[in-house]
Amino acid sequence: MKLKIYVLDVYKELVEKVNWPTWNELQNSAIVVMITSLIFALIILTMDEFFRNLMKIIYDVFGEF
Repeated sequence: MKLKIYVLDVYKELVEKVNWPTWNELQNSAIVVMITSLIFALIILTMDEFFRNLMKIIYDVFGEF
């Protein structure tokens, strides 16, 4: 009986109390997430290439010892 009441309460809350985003808001949020993810990916790629080249220089200089 408690499970049935719980499920009904959850359903009521999802239908009546939750403020769901509109399709336009959802699309805008998705675009913001994609652009932010792309920016972070480019930053990480740049850092990775920088440190890869730095380590290559360090190994080339100290590799002779």
